[in-house]
Amino acid sequence: MQSVKGWPTRERFGLAVFPAVMARAHLACALAERGVFDEGDAQGQEAIRIAEALDHPYSAVFGCIELAYLKSVKGEMSQAAHLLERAVAQCREWNITSHTPIAMAFLGHVYAWSGRIGEGLSCLQEALTDYESAGLGITLAQRRAARRGVSARGPDRQRRACADRAVMLARGRGERGFEAWALRLLGDIASHHGRPDVATAAAHYGAAMTLASELEMRPLVAHCHSGLGRLYLRTGEREMAREHLTTATAMYREMDMASGWSRQRQK
Repeated sequence: MQSVKGWPTRERFGLAVFPAVMARAHLACALAERGVFDEGDAQGQEAIRIAEALDHPYSAVFGCIELAYLKSVKGEMSQAAHLLERAVAQCREWNITSHTPIAMAFLGHVYAWSGRIGEGLSCLQEALTDYESAGLGITLAQRRAARRGVSARGPDRQRRACADRAVMLARGRGERGFEAWALRLLGDIASHHGRPDVATAAAHYGAAMTLASELEMRPLVAHCHSGLGRLYLRTGEREMAREHLTTATAMYREMDMASGWSRQRQK
């Protein structure tokens, strides 16, 4: 974190995004994955502040998207949506076509997690159309879906296919963090059937938790405990459910995630 301090903010080095903005925005995401939200939020806000001072919309869009990721990991979906709505508006105003579908797809996921399913699906469809018309690949959208798990609200076959492909893509690229999120999504899918596949769900949650623990991705570890706890509640294994839910609740509180994710579970 010390390395980003003192950087010359006005140097571009030929990059589309100012490095002073890019470094802080990426750092915000990395800190979010570890549950260090206060420091991550400060870095993300500083990234946006620098972009605004430079009057550089492209960098501002980049900063908004990355800070929105932190907010979504913490469970603060309304704040994530606000940042993404701003990013989409700026993309359209300044014709930043490269990031319009990225921001729109992410906004769709956030809307869906917030219970605004119709709006979420509309955004996702618009994003997909933009990707196709621009000739862009949709790998990034698939990877974000895996990370946030929003596609768990679609039809079973589509959900599983999306998650399986996300795991394959992540492993092929050596992106172990993406792989961990995708494995957690597979656990959610297996546990959400009318008749949950307990063994499959537990195996996926366990694999995700092992990888997330190794990478120190504490929010994801907490989500896996929560998923296992809810799974075991459904199957009547109350002692195991209590153990996992107690661990998840303690971790959420330690990271100040409790209020955000309790609101999401109520929707």
